[in-house]
Amino acid sequence: MAKCERNDVGSLVLNRAAGGGSFRLFSSSSGATFRKKVFDFVRCGGSRHFREDEVAGVQPLPLAPEPAQERSEPRRKGSEKLSELLKNSWEGWGEEDGNAEETKRKIEAFEEVKRVVRDLQVGEGVRKSGGAVEVRRRAKEDLEARTTLAMLGAIPPLVGMLDSEDQESQIASLYALLNLGIGNDENKAAIVKAGAVHKMLKLIESPNEPPNSAVSEAVVANFLGLSALDSNKSIIGSSGAVPILVRTLKNLDKTSSSQAMQDSLRALYNLSILPLNISVILETDFVSFLLNTLGDMEVSERILSILSNVVSTPEGRKAISTVPDAFPILIDVLNWNDSTGCQEKASYILMVMAHKSYGDRQAMIDAGIVSSLLELSLLGSTLAQKRASRILECLRVDKGKQVSESYGGSLGSVGVSAPICGSSSSSADPNLSSKEAFEEEEDMMSEEKKAVKQLVQQSLQNNMRRIVKRANLPQDFVPSDHFKALTSSSTSKSLPF
Repeated sequence: MAKCERNDVGSLVLNRAAGGGSFRLFSSSSGATFRKKVFDFVRCGGSRHFREDEVAGVQPLPLAPEPAQERSEPRRKGSEKLSELLKNSWEGWGEEDGNAEETKRKIEAFEEVKRVVRDLQVGEGVRKSGGAVEVRRRAKEDLEARTTLAMLGAIPPLVGMLDSEDQESQIASLYALLNLGIGNDENKAAIVKAGAVHKMLKLIESPNEPPNSAVSEAVVANFLGLSALDSNKSIIGSSGAVPILVRTLKNLDKTSSSQAMQDSLRALYNLSILPLNISVILETDFVSFLLNTLGDMEVSERILSILSNVVSTPEGRKAISTVPDAFPILIDVLNWNDSTGCQEKASYILMVMAHKSYGDRQAMIDAGIVSSLLELSLLGSTLAQKRASRILECLRVDKGKQVSESYGGSLGSVGVSAPICGSSSSSADPNLSSKEAFEEEEDMMSEEKKAVKQLVQQSLQNNMRRIVKRANLPQDFVPSDHFKALTSSSTSKSLPF
């Protein structure tokens, strides 16, 4: 999502026009920057009266109550004053730049925008709906038009149109608001502040009949756009939108379009970035749905991104670990060699869970994670290799305990590892050949130690076969004699866990 950058605006100079009481504003910045500055000025309370000591020579406005007939005038009076400011500024820049024709064109376009906003503010029925359609058209690809329309007051009447009973008016206002918020954080905040979130929820929360699919799709698209702003995440998350987004994504009633389902998933990802929203998400069965949906390559990376946010909280990790077959599903993703992004995100989820919980580490070992981690540490991306190594470090101690418990009853106080090559008898005779030393060592080994050594050799050979298979080497590949010699002389200390 694009970020709006705020440029430094040059100082404004207040000059009296010759022989009159009017004034003009001049600026060293562009027209768009000036309008943005005026918009910020108005939003921050710029409509207050000037103090006499702040602007020399300008008389303060009277503070007495306005007459009744003046108070009854439409509230658009403030926006009309702002329109005059913008119009005068364009005329001033046109005179300075000498481009009168371009200035005339801008003024004409601005008058058209004023007419559209006026239709929204005072129009009724078809005229008002037509204004919403025109706002949608103008704001679709024009960032400057989005700012100007918002400054002139287009957002409040559009939000008010959501209370209409006419679905065409609802859809027109929803898409107009959607386009006004594209790439404009100020407009996103203003839309939410005007109460749009709760009005949108009412449109699709009807208990008597299912919502109109077109209206539902437009509402979900707005939630996606509005949730991109950090300050809106908590408002949308606590409003009750999460269950509706999950319902749209699951599409149990077969009424959600493909676009609405994609927008729901992306909106839920935006909301999951805020840790406060994780508990709201966990109140649904969203986590189990995500894990069971893994496999569709179009959405799997987005699903894993959401799970990466969920796993950042203790309740999120608990929710993932309690889903049946959660670890086998995530471990299987580690073997998706054609999707590096999925491998990296799955390894992150497993790394966090392995670091935080001994029980989760045991479940990973039981699910056969070691061989997948070995392969990933050799064939994965740089980031995936680092994460796989971190998981293996977490599992090493637990695996040693598991082996010790398995053989502790039969071995007693005897260590699990195979003896270090070179016994006292072999070192006593330096002229003893290596073959004779090996035979003597074999004679001294107990049956239990030989069994452990055999398990180590089988483990190394099985891991090599898996790696060879994943590397797409010929099926008749046979390990070299050098590798066989290594596995025949290795001890349990060479295991990566």
